[in-house]
Amino acid sequence: MKSSKRTEIVKLLQGQQTGQQVTAMGWVRNKREGKNVFFVTLNDGSCLQSLQVVVDPTTTSDEVLRKISVGAALSVNGTLVASQGKGQSVELQANEVVVLGEADPEKYPIQPKKHSLEFLREKAHLRMRTNTFGAVFRIRHHLQFAVHQFFNQEGFFNLHTPIITASDAEGAGEMFQVTTLDLKNPPRTEEGEIDFKKDFFERSTNLTVSGQLEGELGATALGKIYTFGPTFRAENSNTSRHLAEFWMIEPEVAFYELEDNMDLAERMLKYVIRYALEHCAEDLEFLAQRAAEEEKQKPQNERSEMGLLERLQFVLEHPFERLSYTEAIEILRNSQHNRKKKFQYLIEEWGADLQSEHERYLVEKHFKKPVILYNYPAAIKAFYMRLNEDGNTVRAMDILFPGIGEIVGGSQREERYDELKERAAAFGIEPEALWWYLETRRFGTVPHSGFGLGFERLMLFVTGMTNIRDVIPFPRFPGSAEF
Repeated sequence: MKSSKRTEIVKLLQGQQTGQQVTAMGWVRNKREGKNVFFVTLNDGSCLQSLQVVVDPTTTSDEVLRKISVGAALSVNGTLVASQGKGQSVELQANEVVVLGEADPEKYPIQPKKHSLEFLREKAHLRMRTNTFGAVFRIRHHLQFAVHQFFNQEGFFNLHTPIITASDAEGAGEMFQVTTLDLKNPPRTEEGEIDFKKDFFERSTNLTVSGQLEGELGATALGKIYTFGPTFRAENSNTSRHLAEFWMIEPEVAFYELEDNMDLAERMLKYVIRYALEHCAEDLEFLAQRAAEEEKQKPQNERSEMGLLERLQFVLEHPFERLSYTEAIEILRNSQHNRKKKFQYLIEEWGADLQSEHERYLVEKHFKKPVILYNYPAAIKAFYMRLNEDGNTVRAMDILFPGIGEIVGGSQREERYDELKERAAAFGIEPEALWWYLETRRFGTVPHSGFGLGFERLMLFVTGMTNIRDVIPFPRFPGSAEF
């Protein structure tokens, strides 16, 4: 089989092969006709910029010229030369053009014009060919790589926790069921209930909402582990911040107290943001310009004080503000926003479950920097969080980011057997359902901590996109599993 000897456009644009014969392959973004010449804009996804291809109609057949349309895939062999035009340093003088795949110009939906994000969500099979989504998903790759590199450098082990599970880590009950039973005629027990003993796993199972509980088992053997995998939540929410399928980063560390946990989370966030700034400069600059255009459409009082790049740099340069939930409640209760009833959910007393509007007020209006809240009321947090000596609060911590609200949620885990069993019972969790989790507290228990970082929320912050459905290639939300 003959090799194509293709050179990626990102390498051609560096100009080191100027004067040489090269082969570029990609998809046509645009085509325009000049005087006795055709200019074709070719992009192969390797970078934001496209390569200008100059096609001489006297050396290319009319049949090939007709097939060169927006969306078509081409292989172009020619000479890379310094460009005389504006906007590019080099261009490809074509000697031979081969149309690898045609695109009907009447039907191809991604034309060289501005398309709404809503329209592009309906074309998720093609939207990655646009500049915006090409940039977003290249950044997504680099952020994933940075996460793995950070934990590897910190001495963590990556642990694959199960996607199919019988436990509900959050206790919320919003889980997708996994079954092989005949839904039209499932087997029944004598009491008329579905007989899961006849199911594949011989019990009721679901798609996981978190790898945390299993991650703790790894931490109490390997010391430092992290998971990075898909999680699922059957929450019937159509907001711009929720997905039914999303990716979570969840480190768990033995011998870590709450403050160690906060230090780790802040260090990790700064590492991956710095990595993105260093390795995704071109894509981030493009998205920053796009975000700035969007800001201009907003009312003056709703515009962000900082652009995307400034916001990312600001996070790197400032330590996160740390304060207790109790201190935060006092700030919110006494704020002008609360007094003038500008909050949708007014803060009236200690124990209130903070909403996104409260989190963003603390970050964007009051402290004007990322915030770590800790020591939350036990009543509004999960059963596995360690109870403080006051009996009312748990060693939980949330990290709040501008424009996002909560981006990290974590805690020191309850390592004491009796207290954990009691807390689980208070949440209606039967000891038999989590016997293996409880048992780790009987065999060499230690203080340990961990957190969960929603990867798509991190993506929202880094890219400046405003809808979580636009930072994952194929979003899953109520009523949508098309692609």
